[in-house]
Amino acid sequence: MGSITLRDLSKTYGGGTVAAVRSVDLDIEDGEFVVFVGPSGCGKSTLLRMIAGLEKISGGTVAINGKVVNEVASRNRDIAMVFQNYALYPTMTVRQNIAFALELRKFPQAAIDERVNEAARILDLKDLLDRKPGQLSGGQRQRVAMGRAIVRHPQAFLLDEPLSNLDAKLRVQLRAELGRLHQRLGVTTIHVTHDQVEAMTLGNRVAVFSRGTLQQYDTPKNLYEAPKNLFVAGFIGSPAMNFLEGALAGDGAFVRIGAAEIGLGTRAKAGQSERVLAGIRPEHLSWRPRAEAAAGALPGTVDFVESIEPEAYVTIVLDDPSIRVRQAEEAAANGSAGNGASPDGGVQRIQMRVSSRAAPALGQKIALTADPDRIRLFDAVSGAAL
Repeated sequence: MGSITLRDLSKTYGGGTVAAVRSVDLDIEDGEFVVFVGPSGCGKSTLLRMIAGLEKISGGTVAINGKVVNEVASRNRDIAMVFQNYALYPTMTVRQNIAFALELRKFPQAAIDERVNEAARILDLKDLLDRKPGQLSGGQRQRVAMGRAIVRHPQAFLLDEPLSNLDAKLRVQLRAELGRLHQRLGVTTIHVTHDQVEAMTLGNRVAVFSRGTLQQYDTPKNLYEAPKNLFVAGFIGSPAMNFLEGALAGDGAFVRIGAAEIGLGTRAKAGQSERVLAGIRPEHLSWRPRAEAAAGALPGTVDFVESIEPEAYVTIVLDDPSIRVRQAEEAAANGSAGNGASPDGGVQRIQMRVSSRAAPALGQKIALTADPDRIRLFDAVSGAAL
């Protein structure tokens, strides 16, 4: 097995004028399943290809099991890569596709047969070994691609968006299979995806990237509960976190948002920015009819109810014109706090997630309160967590 260490790893194009990966430091432990996640174009696949030796490194080092491999050819790094497009040979059978890398390395036929049969058993391909790729479904082809990697007994698997071409149901099925496969083999695995659900369900740790820069490297639980900046908070979680402009008040005991005052579970530290963004996840909001609301609640009107049984996603237009909402999509795309502009001429909307049985009616006037222990504060300018 193998640990992977990245130090100050960078990749530039155009004579150094375009940075695709910026000074990444990562430690991936032996046997760990790590996911690289981020929006398209954030540098995650480029980083994976540098680890694999398929992309020239502009700066920094890649080490596998403590040995720097910057100048080591890809075929000599003892890693196996699985690509998004399967890359199977259409004229070969499943058995031949899986065995091909071993045949190139002049393995004895008995050893090849043993490893192919082992991979077929693990991946439930025993009845498909004599078929060709054209006779297989997308999920079966992806398992063949995994089998071709498994038979090599590498130090690490590098998976470049292997599930993105599959339909939703099959993606869920193969995601579970990938998790079970890692538990069974215990091989160091790096999985690249833009799908946060894949990242949060598969990874022991997850590295979140934006614009070539590592934003946070942590467990899924910590990414969700303690994001380090506005980008991570807006990117992780669906529906996305709501961001409302506010100001600390009461010596940090609460945050004032428009005319409402929301208490904080933990008093904000002295010296932190007075102007803040209050991050509230949709599931941490609750509501009451406007007439029954306590003082300090956020007034709003139900604009849209999306029932996804057994839950409902409720979009609320805030009725206090002094409240400003930052767009999570803008933060996730730009990696910054943004300018707070509303996409439709000043209408300020936030989302709430509740049980479908407890959802308010369309057009209902309601008042919102937030769980004080789950509010996250961010600097209104830099986007850094406070």
